[in-house]
Amino acid sequence: MSDQMLILVALAGIFLLLFLVIKTKLHAFVALLLVSLIVGIAAGMPLGEVVTSIQDGMGGTLGFVAVVVGLGAMFGRMLEVSGGAERLAQTLINKFGEDKAQWSLGITGFLVAIPVFFDVGFIILVPIVYGLAKKTGKSLLYYGIPLLAGLAVTHSFIPPTPGPIAVADLIGADLGWVILFGTLAGIPSMIIAGPLFAKFISKKIHAVVPEYMQVEEIEYDKELPSFALIASLISIPLVLILLNTLSGVLLDEGNAVRSVLTFLGHPFVALTIATLLTFVLLGTKRGYTRQEVQEIATKALEPAGIIILVTGAGGVFKQVLIDSGVGEVLGEMMAGSSLPPIALAFLIAMVVRVAQGSATVSMVTAAGLMSPLISTLGLEGPVLGLMVISIAAGATVFSHVNDSGFWLVNRYFGLDVKDTLKSWTVMETLIGFVGFAVVFIIGMFIS
Repeated sequence: MSDQMLILVALAGIFLLLFLVIKTKLHAFVALLLVSLIVGIAAGMPLGEVVTSIQDGMGGTLGFVAVVVGLGAMFGRMLEVSGGAERLAQTLINKFGEDKAQWSLGITGFLVAIPVFFDVGFIILVPIVYGLAKKTGKSLLYYGIPLLAGLAVTHSFIPPTPGPIAVADLIGADLGWVILFGTLAGIPSMIIAGPLFAKFISKKIHAVVPEYMQVEEIEYDKELPSFALIASLISIPLVLILLNTLSGVLLDEGNAVRSVLTFLGHPFVALTIATLLTFVLLGTKRGYTRQEVQEIATKALEPAGIIILVTGAGGVFKQVLIDSGVGEVLGEMMAGSSLPPIALAFLIAMVVRVAQGSATVSMVTAAGLMSPLISTLGLEGPVLGLMVISIAAGATVFSHVNDSGFWLVNRYFGLDVKDTLKSWTVMETLIGFVGFAVVFIIGMFIS
């Protein structure tokens, strides 16, 4: 089959994926599998090889992603039920004072979303936003936007959240670089899209607690854990993974210290250590029975399962593109583009995001399309970490009515669609463009 026909097959596959997800409302997992089958057959692959590619793509992706996302979900669930998120918020607000509560909420969101899913973190912490708004008479957006910005930045940029984990695995990026660049891009994104934007938009839109949202503060049946304990537990896997990456740069191959740090800093080991510590320090040591801890961990895997399967299907799409030869042609075509790979990754993720709404689907689709280019150009090391953040940034911008996050904010803040676009959508777009600008600038100094 000619190169032109292979490109047409790839484009048709992408349009079909968007059609199935947007128009027919087919679940992204099934849509990705179906499109992978059709692309493989249309590209002329033998039928047996199409099935083999699907199996290889799913197995190769889930071998890493399922373990990391599963452990991360259990880790986050223990922090959630123990009141760890509440403790972080309370301590930071007390430390900063109510006059700087915006900053404390931004930092709280930034920390909480490392182990806890975005929507869960928001629902747990929104009563604090309500309380502050009622007390001060300010718009809900004055406090809510910084919290949302902190949650959204970490949810998109910093592992072990599912999005960057999935993209890192699909393009072969080291998680240490992803954490480092995600943090460097995330902090200015949170500041600009959070406290700074909130001061501006809260003067334009005065949102009050909606009457239908009489949210009661969660009653925790045990005393809240200490701030130091929660901060330490969140830091452990991040520090171990970063030490692994740094040891690979600073220490020679075969060095005993490097070997130990490489082992401890592998995401499997780092997250297993952190999760076991949460089971003990936030579970059994605080009065939960082993049976209760087991039930909490099991419950955590329910939402994680959907993310794991969609990511696996993204791996299938990538594998079929590569095995069919479509990937090679796509890679060569994109390599001939005048756009730098980091900018190309951002634009692809952005287009898919605007079209179908889901950040996860946008990330895995963009990563699948960029993977052949990475092979063609021989990209490796830190630049792949930058590309992960670029894809994540593209999958964050322009959240609108086809994104579930849009409606979550719309409901909890009692906004109409126009005001949700002016506040939430602009906040998400600021996060994406600031994050992309940071990694693009860093990319100019890293080859």
